[in-house]
Amino acid sequence: MKAVVYDCYGGPEDLRLADVPLPEPRKGQVRLRVLACSVNLSDWEYLVGSPFYARMAGGLRRPKQPVLGSDIVGIVDKLGPEVTDLSLGQRVMGDFVMTRGGFAEYACVAAAELAGVPDGLSDEVAACLPQAGGIAVAGASGLTEGCRFLINGAGGGSGTMALQLAKAAGAHVTAVDNASKTDWLASLGADEVIDYRAVDFAESGTKWDKILDMVATRRPAKIAAALPAGGEYRALGGGALVLLSLVVGGLRFKLQGKSIGMLIVPAGRNLTAQVARMAVEGQITPHLEAVLPLSSVPEALRRTGQGEVQGKLVIRP
Repeated sequence: MKAVVYDCYGGPEDLRLADVPLPEPRKGQVRLRVLACSVNLSDWEYLVGSPFYARMAGGLRRPKQPVLGSDIVGIVDKLGPEVTDLSLGQRVMGDFVMTRGGFAEYACVAAAELAGVPDGLSDEVAACLPQAGGIAVAGASGLTEGCRFLINGAGGGSGTMALQLAKAAGAHVTAVDNASKTDWLASLGADEVIDYRAVDFAESGTKWDKILDMVATRRPAKIAAALPAGGEYRALGGGALVLLSLVVGGLRFKLQGKSIGMLIVPAGRNLTAQVARMAVEGQITPHLEAVLPLSSVPEALRRTGQGEVQGKLVIRP
């Protein structure tokens, strides 16, 4: 089968399209004929081996899994031992950020993590949902009418869906991203848009009730200045030392009534099914910039890593 593979941490130039053996499902797995797989920032992190937690999960010195791609939509092609709740030919979807393998014609994945794809969703739209949609749902939870909500890194897949959920809740949304996305984010409904290269939101003197940070770069003291009493900040990605400082250093701001920490996303079959239902009901709509072939994976990852993509890119083998 065809797959995009790599055998060392580096950049897009280290990826290659190759013929590899057809994988066989192990106990509790199924083999999928991949229909679509979206590109996530986590794929970029596993490619370059940074932040360090990517190496902790993916291999310290070299990648343990030679094929990237975690948000997979596919047709069940073969059942592994002890799989009884899925059937051959079934269209399914799931987030496999810890095991990956979606940038290929076939992939073997854990059956317990898969949810059925509703008939109302195309393969490409469904592929945008498991990881990014789950992050958006978790990151925008608890918003109320009039709440001031800031999304740092708002122009990606998770950010745009979190923006939709926030506006539906009646929140006032500030979207932060690069200058090339400011007009686009305003057209999606953001009440205020900030070019992060021109303005540091944490030094602007403005406070937000809730901040969702897709790429954390600031220490707790700086973040605390942008929160009122009762405010909440949650980070998803960023350097390991910064994330550690948020978890540990953020504790001292509890006395001020400010909650600073990491976003915990309860990934798995139930969340994937929930996000799929929300998409069918029109509560969230992924912004799909392009559908590309396997040969475009290197450039798709480069653009994702550089923050150039508006919404999501999807690979269709």
